Amino acid sequence: MELKVVDINGKETGKSVKLNASVFGIEPNEHSIYLDVKQFLANARQGTHKAKERGEVNRTTKKHHKQKGTGGARAGSMRSPIQRGGGTVFGPRPRNYGFKLNKKVKQLARRSALSMKAKSKALTVLEDFTFDAPKTKSFLSVIDSLGLGDKKSLFVVADYDKNVYLSSRNLTGVKVVNCSELSTYDIMNASALVVSEGAIEKVTAILS
Repeated sequence: MELKVVDINGKETGKSVKLNASVFGIEPNEHSIYLDVKQFLANARQGTHKAKERGEVNRTTKKHHKQKGTGGARAGSMRSPIQRGGGTVFGPRPRNYGFKLNKKVKQLARRSALSMKAKSKALTVLEDFTFDAPKTKSFLSVIDSLGLGDKKSLFVVADYDKNVYLSSRNLTGVKVVNCSELSTYDIMNASALVVSEGAIEKVTAILS
């Protein structure tokens, strides 16, 4: 598959890029995408939730009422889970939600996600660019020129560019990452994928 390269004004440059079929043209494996996205979201969880159980509640251990003669059930400590203000039964405890995922599965997931974007024509190849100074207005003009004003967009650049990153930081629905930061979640979460000309080669080298 070949895609034409456009500049930051949205005009064709006359150049084209041939996409590697092993990265941008495979049959998507939806289960690997599911696992990779699941791991990404699980790793993002803090896992700091905590509820006090009966041994941790600060309440008296005095017997609630006498053992016999009330007509009700026996009741001991006020820390009991069945008492109002008592401890929680099997409450949440701090834990790590992360899990292991094989490297090849993660690579397959990213290749599948990229192939889905390429197949649905949601992939744009942009000529390498930079800004003289960080300006949100400059990045907005690029988005408008590419017709992505109302779409959630992911820009993939070859290397970290401070001016480009700072120019996009305040925009809602726009994210800029370099090749090493590219994740399946970011690809699937974006409606439009914009990859710089230099990033195409690096992504292909990483995933092929």
